[in-house]
Amino acid sequence: MHHEELASLQRPRYGSIVDDERISAEEMDERRRQNIAYEYLCHLEEAKRWMEVCLEEELPPTTELEEGLRNGVYLAKLAKFFAPNVVSDKKIYDVEQARYKRSGLHFRHTDNTVQWLRAMESIGLPKIFYPETTDVYDRKNIPRMIYCIHALSLYLFKLGLAPQIQDLLGKVDFTEEEISNMRKELEKYGIQMPSFSKIGGILASELSVDEAALHAAVIAINEAIERRRAEQTIATLRNPNAMLLNVDEELAQDYQNELFEAKRRKESNARLKNGTISEEERDVYEELLTQAEIQGNINKINIHIALVQVNEAIDRQDEVALMAGLNRPALSLFEVLPQNSSWYLLQLCDSKEQKMQIAGVPNMLDKSEIQKEVSVANAEAEAHKLKLIAVDNINTAIRNSDPSKTLVALMKPEAQLPVVHSFAAAVYQTELFNLQQQNAVNYLAHDELSIAVEMLSAVVLLNQALENKDILMIKNHLRNPCIGFNNLEEESFQRYADTLLSIKSEASSQGQDYLSWNDIQNCIDMVTMQIQEENERIIAVGHINEAIDQGNPEKTLEALLLPTAKLQDVRPVNARHYQDVLYHAKAQKCKESQDESELLWLDEIQKGISDANNNIKEAAILAVGTSMINKSLEKGDSQPILMLLQSKFGLRVIPECAETYFRNLSEAKNLKTVEGSNESPWIKFVMKNMYDYYYNAETEEGTCVAPEGVVPKTSWLTGEEIQSIVGQVTADYNREQLWLANESLIVQLQARARGFLVRKNYQERKAYLQNQEPSAIKIQAFWKGFKQRKSYVDRLNVLQGNVAAIVKIQSWVKMWLAKRAYRKRLQYFKDHNDEIVKIQAFLRANKAREDYRILIGAENPPLTVLRKFAYLLDQSDLDFQEELEVTRLREEVVTKIRSNQQLEKDLNLMDIKIGLLVKNRITLQDVVLHSKKLNKKSKSQLEEMVMVDKQGIKGLSKERRKKLEAYQHLFYLLQTNPMYLAKLIFQMPQNKSTKFMDTVIFTLYNYASNQREEYLLLKLFKTALEEEINSKVDQIQDIVTGNPTVIKMVVSFNRGARGQNTLRQLLAPVVKEIMEDKSLIINTSPVNVYKSWVNQLEMQSGEASKLPYDVTTEQALTHTEVVNKLESSIQSLRAVTDKVLTSIFSSLNMMPYGMRYIAKVLKSSLHEKFPDATEDELLKIVGNLLYYRYMNPAIVAPDGFDIIDMTAGGQIHPDQRRNLGCVAKVLQHAASNKLFEGESEHLSSMNTYLSQTYQKFRNFFQAACDVPEPEEKFNIDEYSDMVTLSKPVIYISIEEIINTHSLLLEHQDAIAAEPNDLLNELLEGLGPVPDVESFLGEGAVDPNDPNRESTLTQLAKTEISLSLTSKYELREGEDQDLKSLMIKTKRLIVDVIRTQPGDTLLEILETPATAQQESEHLKLVEKRAILNSKTPEKMKPSQSIFEDGQLPIEQKKRKIQRNLRTLEQAGLVSSATKYQEIINEIAKDIRNQRRYRHHRKAELVKLQQTLNALNSKTAFYEEQINYYNTYIKTCLDNLTRKNSRRSIKLDGKEEVKGSKKLKQVSLKYTAARLHEKGVILEIEDLQTNQFKNVMFDITPGEEVGDFEIKAKFLGVEMEKVQLHFQDLLQMQYEGVAVMKMFDKAKVNVNLLIFLLNKKFYGK
Repeated sequence: MHHEELASLQRPRYGSIVDDERISAEEMDERRRQNIAYEYLCHLEEAKRWMEVCLEEELPPTTELEEGLRNGVYLAKLAKFFAPNVVSDKKIYDVEQARYKRSGLHFRHTDNTVQWLRAMESIGLPKIFYPETTDVYDRKNIPRMIYCIHALSLYLFKLGLAPQIQDLLGKVDFTEEEISNMRKELEKYGIQMPSFSKIGGILASELSVDEAALHAAVIAINEAIERRRAEQTIATLRNPNAMLLNVDEELAQDYQNELFEAKRRKESNARLKNGTISEEERDVYEELLTQAEIQGNINKINIHIALVQVNEAIDRQDEVALMAGLNRPALSLFEVLPQNSSWYLLQLCDSKEQKMQIAGVPNMLDKSEIQKEVSVANAEAEAHKLKLIAVDNINTAIRNSDPSKTLVALMKPEAQLPVVHSFAAAVYQTELFNLQQQNAVNYLAHDELSIAVEMLSAVVLLNQALENKDILMIKNHLRNPCIGFNNLEEESFQRYADTLLSIKSEASSQGQDYLSWNDIQNCIDMVTMQIQEENERIIAVGHINEAIDQGNPEKTLEALLLPTAKLQDVRPVNARHYQDVLYHAKAQKCKESQDESELLWLDEIQKGISDANNNIKEAAILAVGTSMINKSLEKGDSQPILMLLQSKFGLRVIPECAETYFRNLSEAKNLKTVEGSNESPWIKFVMKNMYDYYYNAETEEGTCVAPEGVVPKTSWLTGEEIQSIVGQVTADYNREQLWLANESLIVQLQARARGFLVRKNYQERKAYLQNQEPSAIKIQAFWKGFKQRKSYVDRLNVLQGNVAAIVKIQSWVKMWLAKRAYRKRLQYFKDHNDEIVKIQAFLRANKAREDYRILIGAENPPLTVLRKFAYLLDQSDLDFQEELEVTRLREEVVTKIRSNQQLEKDLNLMDIKIGLLVKNRITLQDVVLHSKKLNKKSKSQLEEMVMVDKQGIKGLSKERRKKLEAYQHLFYLLQTNPMYLAKLIFQMPQNKSTKFMDTVIFTLYNYASNQREEYLLLKLFKTALEEEINSKVDQIQDIVTGNPTVIKMVVSFNRGARGQNTLRQLLAPVVKEIMEDKSLIINTSPVNVYKSWVNQLEMQSGEASKLPYDVTTEQALTHTEVVNKLESSIQSLRAVTDKVLTSIFSSLNMMPYGMRYIAKVLKSSLHEKFPDATEDELLKIVGNLLYYRYMNPAIVAPDGFDIIDMTAGGQIHPDQRRNLGCVAKVLQHAASNKLFEGESEHLSSMNTYLSQTYQKFRNFFQAACDVPEPEEKFNIDEYSDMVTLSKPVIYISIEEIINTHSLLLEHQDAIAAEPNDLLNELLEGLGPVPDVESFLGEGAVDPNDPNRESTLTQLAKTEISLSLTSKYELREGEDQDLKSLMIKTKRLIVDVIRTQPGDTLLEILETPATAQQESEHLKLVEKRAILNSKTPEKMKPSQSIFEDGQLPIEQKKRKIQRNLRTLEQAGLVSSATKYQEIINEIAKDIRNQRRYRHHRKAELVKLQQTLNALNSKTAFYEEQINYYNTYIKTCLDNLTRKNSRRSIKLDGKEEVKGSKKLKQVSLKYTAARLHEKGVILEIEDLQTNQFKNVMFDITPGEEVGDFEIKAKFLGVEMEKVQLHFQDLLQMQYEGVAVMKMFDKAKVNVNLLIFLLNKKFYGK
């Protein structure tokens, strides 16, 4: 909607007359209609704005509002606004309108409108305003809905539930286009616009009891308002007749002011409307306030005063005043409960404070906000009450020590506790019980429970994470503030997690499944303490490193002894050595890391202390041992030496060497002893080659600090010297013992050493010779060369002395060798004579094959190659025999097809007649008569054909011959130019075109009995299909939903005789397998499965089931047995369907080429017309053709399509039929990618299977469309008819010829619009349509024969054969047809090149033929003449072609040259290429001739197969005839026996028993009597009371079933009519209930048949 404000001029309203403008009545009416549309748009805008205020939501623009309200969503939301207790969000369908925006209206949207109507009913809005659901959903009367919204707004305003709707008439503008569009919409639906201005009056009249009193009271109120006296106004408002509520005298002045302003506004709006409404249409309430409006304004004032009181009470925190304000009737607040007053005050105070903070200034709460907060406070109070009850229940459950009940109590939402985990019920019970026991009153309050449960839930989740070893979750749970752990350090969470995992694992191994809060807290404290200790040790390590750096042993010792360092085995006495060792270790670490700031770590310090202690210990032991050994040596005591070496030095000594040890040690000591030296008792040792140790031999005291002023003892042996001496002695002794033990091995070792030296010398010599090898070889070569040259010189001298003798010897030897080789080669040939012959044959064959490959593969085959294969164009006797056999079989097949079709029609009619006989509807004689006709038909047809050939159109006369040729030319043109028939098909009505196609067209193409006719028929199908798609298909789905004529014709043809074998091969095996499987029962109907189950239960129990028999699908599916049986059927259905699919998909090549080609044409034509169509859409159409129309019926009814063999009278069992139907249904859904939905929802489990199968079908349909064009498939082109031996022959009835001729004349202008069209010329030559007798010949039917018409009708069905030829062949003296000229020239060239060789055609034509070549050509001509004389007439070439073949060779050359010049002028050949184009055409003819022979052989086989199938079908029909004959014979026998015992009563006279013929007794009834019986319904121009004067006389005729009915009026015979009982039965069969007799009397057909049966046949 566009709002326009004109500054200078107010736009005149529609329907008003501006100034003195004079307008016509039509213009006034036009303005009135425009004005109605404008006013309606204003009402729409009013409704839109009012709904937006109520819903607090933006609605669609005014011009789109009607469409936006159709889904009912906004209406349902409006219902929720004024009746929230009736409508909630859950009841609104598509509340977000997502589905509506995605796919439009859904039938469930009507639920929203229904909810709106129910809400209005709940608040008491009179139903007079209600629209129908269809008015909204189907847009039948949208103004009625807008009218209702206006009434609802006024009613809600009266109730104080909503604001008053605005009056916007004349205040909003719309464009001319918007107003015109709305007017068109209103006129389109023909809707009467409701009177919006009378809503107030109607509402008042609907709600009041005394309308007159109410009206008077309202008028008085309006008058009082005008006087502006508050006391008078309040008096009128309190008048009981005014039906006003909640009128407060204290507010009189407020009422007066508000009502006065409202009345002024209404009067102002009314003045704007007066120009558009006539005096008669005006309503008094257009300017006066209605009762509803008065009540609404009163409510408005009351609500305002009540809101002020409530807000002031809130500001004062006055609970009593607040409750008084909330309970005021004006506010109409719901559920204001006195016990919740404190909650209200608290909630409203908070809300008002929040509102003030948002707005920034003090603000009042409105009614909706107060109602909302009251509801919230009620909910909170109720929740608090429920919470206290839940806490009591929890404490009770905890005391009872039942974990499951405790868990249930904790999990109740009323308890308002944190999340409780059901898997830890025992934990909650145990911990809460302990907590409860610790409480003084043995009761846990809600706060305590909340904290405890929150903490326990966190501990439970932490335990779960520990069980799952989820480190991340463990850390997250530890961080959870709800769990309440102390002393947590963020950087230590990984330590906590690892420690807890190890503790949890240990606890689990001991049977403890749960770590309590205390266990976890203890673990945290332990980890924290460990971390603290580690930090203190780190500080101590720092002090130690500092002391080491200072080099002060005392400080180092002091640092090492710090308690926080926790170093072990620190001995103060070793302080000096600790300093040295640790200093050295630190220096080494700094050196390795090249970092002077490196520190020793705790473990390194501990290691240094341990190493230092060990060093001192080892040094002390060594010092004691050294002292004792030296003392023993000084004493000369050797006894303790061995023991001391072992114990103190740890040496491995040998007892046998004890004396040696002592001796050597003594000698060494003696060497060190110096007499007169003053030595101290201290001995110095070096530990680890770097640390000094001092030992006092006298006091046995050891220290690392050098004693002051002491010189160490040097006369004693040191420990190292003692060890060295002892070790040397031991080693010498061991070596000596080793030599002694291995003396023999030593000898061997020496021998090997000597051998090694000898071999080494040998190898050195050999290496020298190998290095000198080139020199040795050179010496040897010089010597051998000298000897060879000397020998050569000697031999040369001998030969030079005997030259003559040598030459003679050489000549004899050469001669002998040559003779020997020749004899050997000659003998070899004689021995392999057969092989040589085979090789020559292979070479010749290879050459011939190479030439043939050149012929068929080369783009320009040479003439020399072509000449070798020209003989292939000759026709042999075998060719003629095969051609005759093909013609004979084709004729027989076509005749058989037509015969079978007629036989099938007659049998179908026989079925109907026997069915009527069974129902006592016709006499047995009628059936017998039809049976006789059936048996005689085949003989009569043959006789008629012979008669027509002898006397009719094929008679020997020039006129008849000319007529025959004209029809042959006509049908040849129709056959080879498909556009004529394609146009003709669509010019006729569909019922006629279908019959025309089934008879004439298939006859014209001989049911495609050979390749040529199949090719031409496919061309017709293609042309007709393209024509139908272009002219009649508007949407792509029309092909599926409609019944396209061409598609129907294609399917019918391919399911006929030619396609039946294919369908049989394709489907017969799998269909037989399904039918023969007796255990297979597929039933996908839940209702049928349910009924079968109930029947089975009753049969098993022998009692009537209590289950209902008639149920719906939903009710049936509620039973498990039905669902199980249905699932079993679905599984079987899938398995069987897979078998059928496999058969179909594996048999693509068996499908008729015609079906596949038409599918290809269908897809391409649709794609061309609908380029936007997707591949899937096109393939679904192809699938509809190939599967649904072609295969599906054969699966459903295999007996009707010869898929299976059925005996006469046999039929398929219903279970088998249902199984096949279910398979066909699934395949149909899969082929069209249609899922099971809606009524088939119970089969939705197969939807995935359907989607998968569709993909397979999709590939199958794509492959099916991939076929070559017919020209390539059948190898046919424009020259084919001119090179074939036989002319095309069709077999067509006289009636079909006449019908075709008449149809062509009738639609000549449409199918041959051009005047010079060939069809027009042929139809002009034929003249008018002949009658049947002109075809049959004179005297064929006796003119005096009373049955002449029926005889002619029967003879019209006689078939004749037409040999089709083209009228427009080449003729001498006329304009030459280039195509025919090309063919004739090729024939002449072939004759010439076969007798005269040459490299090019030009060379042959310019070179004169020799006498021998002329002689050979003459022999060829004579041979052809003899062959032509033996050729059947149908296969002889035209006379002109034969005469050309008889010319001499030179004349042929000249004619060839003339023809070539003509062809060159036409651009078909060129002398520049030496006429290679025509050579290529001859090569193509040779290739085609070979292919044609192959195709002819294949066609012979195919025709024989088709004939066999037709014979089988004929045999089946004959079997049915025999079956019917047997049945009729039985009926006749029964009739004979029955008639012998029956008597018939007519007119009160009894027939003599045993009589064989009914008496010809007439039956008389008055029209009144027949009227009573219901036979006569009425007689035109005759009253019912005159029926008694009309008499009907019914007399049976001579033939059974014939009746003569006479009508008499007042005894005067008026009319009579012949009535055939067979006609009555046919009308009854066709559903005709009433017929006319005498063109005046209307007769009930069924009751007339009943009367005749009863009176004449005793039925």
